[in-house]
Amino acid sequence: MADESSGQEKTEQPTPRRISEARKKGDVAKSMEVPSAAVLLTSLLTLYLSGEYILKQSMNLVSHYLKNTGQISVNPADIAFLTREGMTMAATITLPLMTVIVLTGLLANFAQIGALYAPDKIAPKLSKINPIQGFSNLFSKQTLAQTIKSTLKVLVITLVAYHEINKVLPGILPLMDQPPYPILAFMARTAFWIFFKSALVIAVLAAADYTFQRWQFTEKMKMTKQEVKEEAKQTEGDPYVKGRIRSIQMEMARRRMMAEVPKADVVITNPTHLAVALRYDSSKMNAPLVTAKGAGLIAQRIKEIALENSIPLMEDKPLARALYQEVDLNKSIPVNLFQAVAEVLAYVYSLKKKTA
Repeated sequence: MADESSGQEKTEQPTPRRISEARKKGDVAKSMEVPSAAVLLTSLLTLYLSGEYILKQSMNLVSHYLKNTGQISVNPADIAFLTREGMTMAATITLPLMTVIVLTGLLANFAQIGALYAPDKIAPKLSKINPIQGFSNLFSKQTLAQTIKSTLKVLVITLVAYHEINKVLPGILPLMDQPPYPILAFMARTAFWIFFKSALVIAVLAAADYTFQRWQFTEKMKMTKQEVKEEAKQTEGDPYVKGRIRSIQMEMARRRMMAEVPKADVVITNPTHLAVALRYDSSKMNAPLVTAKGAGLIAQRIKEIALENSIPLMEDKPLARALYQEVDLNKSIPVNLFQAVAEVLAYVYSLKKKTA
C-alpha cells in the first residue's frame, strides 16, 4: 500500500504510540467469530450439564397450565398475573444458561482487546448512513471476507447436521411407540451432537479468523519511514531544538565551571591539551576536588583564567591525564591519586609561603 501524501511504501511496523492512538478510537484487532464460538461451546456445555433439569422444569410448566386450563379465567387481572408468573418461571429455568452466555460473551471480548472505552466508535456520524459509502462497502474486501466466512459456516453446519441425522435415522421409527419424554430426550441428544460438532469446527474457524484479523490490523497500522520520523519528532522533540537546548545547557555548565577556576588551589596541565583545576579545604573536604577540567580550547581558557587570578600552573602529564579521564567534575579524587596530588599541593603551598 502506498502512502498517498508522500508516495512511500508502508514498510515499517506500527509503533506503540500509533497502536495506542488507534485503540483510543476503538480501532483494534478483533474477531467477531471468537465470541460466537465461545458462546456456542459454553452454552452447549451448560445445556449438557443442566439439560435434564431444564427439560423437566419446562414440562412441569406446560403441564401446570394444561392441568389448570379450566380454572383460568380470561380477564385483564388474571392475564396480567399469569403473564408475570409464566415469565418468572421461564426466567428461573433459563437463568443459568443466560448467565453463562452473557459472561462468556464479555470474557471472549475482554480476552481479545482488554478493557476498552471508545466513545468515538459509537458516536453518531453522517458518514455511517451515507448510501453511496454503504453501497461501495458491499463490494469491499471486508464484505467479501465476511460473506465467505458466513457461507463456510453454513456449509459446515449443514454437513455436520446431515451426517448426524443419517447416523440416527434408523432409531427414529421405534420412537413412534414411545411416550413424549424419550422422544424429546432423543431429539435433544441429536441436536446437542449436531451443535457440538459444529461448534468445534466453528472454533477452529474463529482461531483462524482471529489470526487473520491481527495480521490485517498490523498491515493497516504499518507506517512509512517518514511517518516514523515525524512521530519520533513529536514524541522526543525536534532533534534541532533538542540539540540547541543541549548546547545551551553545556554552555551554562561551562560558564559555571569557569567561575570555579579562580577558587582553585592549582591547575595541573598536560601542558597544552589538558587542564584540571583542583581545590582543597581540609576543614570541609576529605579529599581534593576537581572543580574544572577541559581539553583543547577549554583547557586553554582554564589556564588563561588561572593566570589572570594568580593560580599556579603545574605541568604533570601523567597526573593531568589520569585526573581528566578518571575523575568527574565536582568529584573527589580517587585514593590511587592521593599521593601524586598531595605532592603537588605541598609544593604549591610551599610556593605560597615563600611568596608571602
